[in-house]
Order: sequence, then structure tokens, then C-alpha cells
Amino acid sequence: MGSVLRKGKAVQQAPGTARRGPAEGAQKLQEGQWHVTAEGSQPFGFVQEEQIEEDEKTLKAYKEGSLQKQQEMNGHTVVPHSYDYDLIVIGGGSGGLAAAKEAAKYEKKVMVLDFVTPTPLGNSWGLGGTCVNVGCIPKKLMHQAALLGQALQDSRKFGWQFPEEVKHNWMTMTESVQNYVGSLNWGYRVALREKKVTYENAYGEFVGPHTVKATNKRGVEKLYTAERFLIATGERPRYLGIPGDKEYCISSDDLFSLPYCPGKTLVVGASYVALECAGFLAGVGLDVTVMVRSILLRGFDQDMANKIGEYMEEHGINFIREFVPIKVEQIKEGTPGILKVTSKSTKGNEIIEGEYNTVLLAIGRDACTRKIGLDKVGVIINEKTGKIPVNDKEQTNVPYIYAIGDILQDKLELTPVAIQAGRLLVRRLYAGATTKCDYVNVPTTVFTPLEYGACGYTEEAAVEKFGEENIEVYHSHFWPLEWTVPSRDNNKCYAKIICNIQDSERVIGFHVLGPNAGEVTQGFAAAMKCGITKEQLDNTIGIHPVCAEIFTTLTVTKRSGENTLLSGC
Repeated sequence: MGSVLRKGKAVQQAPGTARRGPAEGAQKLQEGQWHVTAEGSQPFGFVQEEQIEEDEKTLKAYKEGSLQKQQEMNGHTVVPHSYDYDLIVIGGGSGGLAAAKEAAKYEKKVMVLDFVTPTPLGNSWGLGGTCVNVGCIPKKLMHQAALLGQALQDSRKFGWQFPEEVKHNWMTMTESVQNYVGSLNWGYRVALREKKVTYENAYGEFVGPHTVKATNKRGVEKLYTAERFLIATGERPRYLGIPGDKEYCISSDDLFSLPYCPGKTLVVGASYVALECAGFLAGVGLDVTVMVRSILLRGFDQDMANKIGEYMEEHGINFIREFVPIKVEQIKEGTPGILKVTSKSTKGNEIIEGEYNTVLLAIGRDACTRKIGLDKVGVIINEKTGKIPVNDKEQTNVPYIYAIGDILQDKLELTPVAIQAGRLLVRRLYAGATTKCDYVNVPTTVFTPLEYGACGYTEEAAVEKFGEENIEVYHSHFWPLEWTVPSRDNNKCYAKIICNIQDSERVIGFHVLGPNAGEVTQGFAAAMKCGITKEQLDNTIGIHPVCAEIFTTLTVTKRSGENTLLSGC
């Protein structure tokens, strides 16, 4: 690039020169041999007050030097190093930022390197990662825009009067959403500065042991060293690899800041990203078609996934099943223009063509691990997926390099999981804590038009693990009271729990389709962490009239084949 290679201060020092002791007894802390309080060994998150108390005790013990004394008592002395930083975090998303700020609490010298490679159409964004900029936050806000449109329709039956013609303005929505996202970007930068975390808008790449090269947007390169590294680079949308995909199609990385209304849209994919985007685009009044290669929501409960698909079709979203695009051509330029999509059947040689204003690709995401120099330091990745295998301490095969978030092999790709893992990792490294991230019974919600909340096993996974004869599935359809007056979607909402018969009918799977599914699921997820059983659910008095009360009155099992439709309250 014709750039200048600048070395950090520590690199300029003579070999063996000590600058500072960045981590007191760090290696032994890494091995988790020190305990600060009894609470430190309890599972995280059972009682919020206990966790806050644990955090305060851990930080207080660190600042008072008790951890240092513990190490000296056990014959471990401080070994000074000549690293620039105690910890360098590569990736400024939710997990990376949480870890960096946590490490700063323990007076560690921390750097965050974050760089957004522009999309094929040239879009990029600020600090905060996928969730804040092109994921959870703008997605939920645009989903809310769609819900408000439905609420407007419902409101007439509740007595609200307004002109018949109600229009949605795409630009007003995107501008409002982007203004909020921009405020979050600024807030993250301020938070890092206040905590004395060094932030560089630069691409981090390993070039040798304990050393990264940071390249900024002007091509200027610098070298930095650190005792430890945390990889939190996340994922980016995948492309089809067909003629015209990168030239003419958009991804979720482009959609939320699209400077024009997308018009008639083809959404390619059946992931939660595909269905969520298709849902809110249709909800603001657009003509939407979803092209599905095989099944909906792979990895989620298929009973629930199919109900979501049925609901979306009933609400005007078109589905083209078992076809994949093989070519995208531009017929007419514009904002939007017109694109011709040629697709082929996955079951034969049938070819179809269609014209759309916008083609949104949502066919999956790839880990950003292949171009950060992991081969230079020997970090093993899954060659097929790019994911990084780690142990139960989020440690890679290279002891001083850790990883969290969406790039982990066989772990959940969820923002709160990355945040939790990052914070707990740092506490183990620098504060003598021992609590590890619990990846079991993690709740999530898919913000499709009919929201889907889930926690624990899918029905398919429960049958496979425990055997059909050892699980009992209780289920029921229901009709939210708010939907009765507008007379819409009678008995389209659905509740299901999966119980382990051999373990006192403990609830091992929770699934709900309905309004505010995330709010409903969060509380039940806490109950599942505590080991709730069907009997305990039955003994819980419901709040009337709310959707969640259905879980306190489930009586019909799938095995019985009895009717699950409800009438009245």
C-alpha cells in the first residue's frame, strides 16, 4: 500500500528491557487457581443482587492488593514484561467492548482495534459491531415500525378515527434509526475514553508471537505487542458466488441505512435474518417474496418454524420454495432500479425468472477469522467454517490468545452470550474469579411478524437426546385479548413446553409464538436456570389477562392428540 510501518514504543526498546509488570501472576490467574470469595464459584446470574455483590468484592479485593498477596504467599513473584499492552482486543462489537471495559476496571492497559471492511456496495459504520449497527438494534426498531402499522389498523376497532390513507415514509424511519445508532457509536467511544481504553479504528492482524499489525483507513501501519489477545471479530454476511450478486444485491449490512425505499423485494434465505427482514419490509407495506432453498430457521424448533412461515404467508408474504438464484442482472438503473433474477430448482432443472426492485441476500454469515493472521501465530480454525475451537475458558490452542462471540465453534451466535463470555473471561484472567460462561438454556427471540421466543431444547433435539418415550410435550394455541376486538389471528399464537419425564418432568424446552415473545421468554428462562418442573409451573398463579399465563395452565399433551384451540378467556 506504500504505507509506513511504525512500531509501538515497546517494540523500539532493546530486547529484554522491562517497561512494566502488566499482569501480576497472570499465568496462575489464567489457570483459575485463586478464589476471592465463596460467591465466585457460584453459577453466574441466579440472583442479580448476589452477582453485583460478587463483582464489588472481586474489584475491591483486587484494588486492595489481596490477589497480589495471595500470589506472593504461594511463592509466585511478579515477572515484568516489555509488552505495550496487557490485553489487545481485536473487534469492537458487543463482546469485545464488554471485555475491554471489564479489564480496565482492574487497571489493565487495554487496546481495542476495530475496523469495518466496507460492503461490496461501499457501506460501513461506527464502533459497536454488528448488533448495534446492522443487527439487533436497527432490526428491532424496524420491526417496531411494522408493529405500529398493525396497531394503526387495530386502533380503528378501538374507536380511533383518522383518514383512510396512511402512508409509511422509508427515509423518515431510516434516518431516525440511524440517528439513534449514531448516538450509540458515540457513547461507546466516550465510554472507552473514560475508562482509559485505547481505541484505534484500524484493522488488526497477527504478524508474530504477541504482536499485531494495525492498519488504518489511510493505509498507515503500526505494530503493537500485548501479553494477551482477545479475538472478537464476529461475522459478516455470505454471498452466493453467482453473476451479479455483489454488484446488484444487498445484505443486512446495507438494508438498515438504505437511502431509498427498497420497493418490491426478493429476500433470499430462510435464516432468522431473512425472515425478520422480510417481515418488517412487508409490515411497512412492501411487496415481499422469500426464496427458500430447503427448510425455514434451520437449528430452531421446526414445529415453530413452520407455523411462522404459515403466518407470514397468510399475511401476504410470498414464498418460493426449493429454488436458488443462479444469476442477477440489472434491467434498469435507479434507486431502486429493476433487477432480473434467474433461479433454479433444487429438485430438478426447472428455471424461473422474476423481476424485483431489490434483492436482499440473507443466506448465512461467515466468521471474520481468515484474514487476521491466525496462521502466523498457530491458532487453529475450522477450515470449513472459519470458526475457532476453544476450551471451556474461551482459550484457543495458543495459550495467550482467547476468542469470544459468533466466531466460536459450536457456540450460540447471540450478543448477550458474547458480552457474558467476555466479562467472565476477564474476571478469570485478572481478578481470580473462576465462573465460566454457561452456554446452556440461553434464551433467544426471533422478531418475525409473529415473534418466536425459545429457550432450551427443540423438540427434535429432545427426542434425539432423551428418546420420544421419555419426553412429554404440553402445548396450546391461544388468542391474545388485544387481538380479539380487531378480530384478527384467532388461535395463531402457540405455546409449547418440553418436559423430561425421567427427571420429575423438568422443563427442558420452552417455545412461544406471540406478541412480546422476548419479554415472556426472559422470565421463563430464569426459571429454567433454576430447574423448574411442570408441577411448579402448574402451581404458579397466572396473571390475567396476559399471554404468558398460558404456561401456567397447559394440560394437553402432543401424545394425546387432543384439540389445542382455545375459545374465550
